[in-house]
Amino acid sequence: MDAHDGGERSELAPGERVSLAHLLGRLAVVEARVRSLVASRRAGDPNPDDPFRGLYLSEDQVERLLAAREPPAPDTEAAELLAEVERRADRAGGRTRLRQLADRFGLEPADVELLLVALAPDLDPRFERLYGYLNDDVSRRRASVGLALELCQVPASSSAAHRRLGRSGPLVAGGLVVVEDLERPFLTRSLRVPDRVAAHLLGHDRPDPALAAIMVAPAEGEFEGAAALGRALTAGARLAYLRERPGGSGAAIGASALTIAGRTAVVLDLDRLDTALDAGEVAAAAAREARLGGGGLVAGPVEALTGSQGGSGGPGGARAVRAFAELPVPVVLTGRCGWDPAWSLEVPVVLDAAPDGGSQTALWRAHLNGELPPGLDPAAATAHFRLSPEQVARAATAARLAASATGSPLGPAELRAGARAQNAAGLERLARRIEPRVGWADLVLPDAAVGLLREIVARVRQRDRVLDGWGLGRSSSKGRGVKALFAGDSGTGKTMSAEVVAAELSLDLYVIDLATVVDKYVGETEKNLDRIFAEADRVNGVLLFDEADALFGKRSEVKDAHDRYANVEVAYLLQRMELFEGLAVLTTNLRSNLDEAFSRRLDAIVDFAMPEEPDRLRLWELNLVADVPRGDDLDLPFLARAFKLSGGGIRNVVLTAAYLAADSGGRVAMADLIRATEREYRKLGRLCVESEFGPYFPLVAKAASS
Repeated sequence: MDAHDGGERSELAPGERVSLAHLLGRLAVVEARVRSLVASRRAGDPNPDDPFRGLYLSEDQVERLLAAREPPAPDTEAAELLAEVERRADRAGGRTRLRQLADRFGLEPADVELLLVALAPDLDPRFERLYGYLNDDVSRRRASVGLALELCQVPASSSAAHRRLGRSGPLVAGGLVVVEDLERPFLTRSLRVPDRVAAHLLGHDRPDPALAAIMVAPAEGEFEGAAALGRALTAGARLAYLRERPGGSGAAIGASALTIAGRTAVVLDLDRLDTALDAGEVAAAAAREARLGGGGLVAGPVEALTGSQGGSGGPGGARAVRAFAELPVPVVLTGRCGWDPAWSLEVPVVLDAAPDGGSQTALWRAHLNGELPPGLDPAAATAHFRLSPEQVARAATAARLAASATGSPLGPAELRAGARAQNAAGLERLARRIEPRVGWADLVLPDAAVGLLREIVARVRQRDRVLDGWGLGRSSSKGRGVKALFAGDSGTGKTMSAEVVAAELSLDLYVIDLATVVDKYVGETEKNLDRIFAEADRVNGVLLFDEADALFGKRSEVKDAHDRYANVEVAYLLQRMELFEGLAVLTTNLRSNLDEAFSRRLDAIVDFAMPEEPDRLRLWELNLVADVPRGDDLDLPFLARAFKLSGGGIRNVVLTAAYLAADSGGRVAMADLIRATEREYRKLGRLCVESEFGPYFPLVAKAASS
């Protein structure tokens, strides 16, 4: 046993040295019992040096097997050594790891002795050969159930033997001992101690490799709701469920609550769980990890186990969640859906994990390591982003990297870019992401419309202050989201306005593709839209439903089953929109086609009218940017006065004219713009008349005749 005493002791803390000395002393007790049993076997063996021992049975051996066996005599030498080892540990004042493990897993003295017998070959290779001799089979180098019971003087025929090493016993159920060779009779099955348990007893605290890929470090700090949950756990609550709102972190709150309750926290991100793994095995390994450290478990989101945004209908279903919820340690589960009673017989403490604006500034400053310029409040600069504490940590790192890449000081733009980089990619499979590249100067709208757009921006930026700080959100069940309707003819600037709003908020714009939403089968459209909203809750962005009247049309009188299902679809969409907590913009060319119930649910309605002559002149000038080579004969006032086109139409004309000029190798001339306008008119189904084209009508007539 001295081989394990060497250089490692000097590297350990005093308490760990006491633990290691206690463990090795207990193994010395196991060695004494093995020596005694080996001596007893050799004394009763007429041919102890038989080189073929274990390969055949002689007649003498059969007779000895059939003879009545007397119970083994108490091993007084081992008992005295055990008492001395425990006295030395008491004198050292050490609460050793072996004793702590026994307390945390509810082990009795006999259980501890069985554990040490199974552990011995992992710490001293001599036990392999000794166990092979005692098993009467040199190929079986671990203690069998029968041998372990004999060494610990537990009668093999007693109920205690099966209870201690059965599946419900604390050793096996706790994952401290694995019973192998299950096809063999009970007493000849081999015992093995997992490497993680052996390493823990030797003083190593590296997590179980089976959990390494899904274990995460929670954010540190003071979080709203942690104190209440900590009190419940201290009072004996064994199960809690934290329903996460966008920007909230159940993991951070759960870990903080366990710390308040005097426990360490093992935190698992179940989104990283390999679907090929068995949830029950992962849960058992997590419970063992938590118990080894005297802590509790925080795991989520439960949707990763259920395979859905709610309920228990996924591939793992309720069984997978129960594997975590019913573990013998304090468990805090997190998720975005409501708690399902089918997930556990235990009644949980259910709390909301809401965004905590008060901790945002402290979190940003902690992760930016004092690199902020004076006067910059990172929480204020990113107030409209819904970031969890873990996302704040990653956003701070991304902001520092962005600033170092450009060589610029850390500022609001870098902070917002870091926050935007935390968006999940799931929504991009269901929508088209647009990174805004336009601003207020690019909009040509009436002052009233621009004022409404700025009000929408203010709603998003100030909603936490108004709803939480001023308390206006406490008396309403309406969601915290902002919903706006942009109504007007095609090309009047609805999509560009949504892009400007997104740019002002430093958010990405996600344009919903109706082809991925609308489905001819009953109920499928609602499912598709629910997936979109569920993914949108995980990102900080602006959701744009273009041509929304295709989805949110008026409910009609029910005349057949199609009408009934269409009305159910619209009613569901109305409810789901109200629950959405982000910014959603709906656009329509025909406002009258939308259901009247939307008026109450919308926070703003912006009407986009066709531009008048002064606005059309600005649009012509804006679209003919400085890099476009212009001819000397351009008459933009005439174009603005003569042609009543929308902003989108004017852009189409300029783009077509630019292609015509580029192909001819010249500048954009008035003739190019007239010919392009003629093409746009024909595309819109409008007549090209001399009263509109004036002196340039011969160009149109010539193009028509050719």
